[in-house]
Amino acid sequence: MAGYIAEFFGYRAEDKSEIALQTVAKRRCPFIEGQCTKILSRDREIAGVCAVRQKTENSANVICCPNRIYADNYKMLHTISRRAFGGDYNLYAGRAAVEKAKAETGAIAVFGHGWGGELRLPQRKGTGSYFVDWVLAKLDETGELVEFTAIEVQTIDTTGNYRTAREALLTNQEVIADTVGLNWENVSKRIIPQIIYKGQVLQREELCKTGLFFVCPQPVYERVLNRLGGKDRIPTFPSQPASIHFISYDYVTDELADGEIRSLDIQEEHCTTVYKIQEAFSALNLPEGNVYRDAIRRSLYG
Repeated sequence: MAGYIAEFFGYRAEDKSEIALQTVAKRRCPFIEGQCTKILSRDREIAGVCAVRQKTENSANVICCPNRIYADNYKMLHTISRRAFGGDYNLYAGRAAVEKAKAETGAIAVFGHGWGGELRLPQRKGTGSYFVDWVLAKLDETGELVEFTAIEVQTIDTTGNYRTAREALLTNQEVIADTVGLNWENVSKRIIPQIIYKGQVLQREELCKTGLFFVCPQPVYERVLNRLGGKDRIPTFPSQPASIHFISYDYVTDELADGEIRSLDIQEEHCTTVYKIQEAFSALNLPEGNVYRDAIRRSLYG
């Protein structure tokens, strides 16, 4: 399998504008307004790769770094806050939201990715994890916690590597193919089981009234729903504590000048329950009955 780096430090890999080259030189991420946090495991170099595309005709750019979805000053968090709490509240990092809520007759405390510190959750014994990427907590006019929701952000893991392609971009701004591929197998092995587990945990929380928001790029959204049998097999439900809200993002800008960053926006949404996902995941793609019996007989008797 082979592919290309499609976005490098926020800009098109082909972009040779001054701002794009300066951003690369400084190793900065334009989406979190700081240094890129994507690190190469072998030598600890800053990767800078936001999206990749496969070496096939008309292949789409697929986001491989969660920070890419935090574009436009974390617009995604504001969007989900409005959907979950039904109002346009300001967002503040963790404890800072308490006094702001008193002054503004309500506010949202944000926990995750440097906003409000890590929540001290109990350690999980065995497999599975309580932790989600983001927690948005609604505070009333007295600064009291009244409700919260959780957000899981999932892009796509890559296979192979893009070291040679990355070096070509760094040294002479050349876009070349490398062995990078897309790890779609993780959709079944890791992503869906995590959605189910975390959705079940949140369903037991008395202040979590909207369940889990699962945010991902459009290609990941399509793979997840296809693995579950398609949207037709996963009925829509109104928001509730057992909800899983699928929200997909993708690029909305086709023509782009050098020095510009391609915009993202919501493409699709689908709200169902953790129980329907679990049911679809466990019952999907079963073969006809007696496949083992027939295989044994073929081996024994020809």
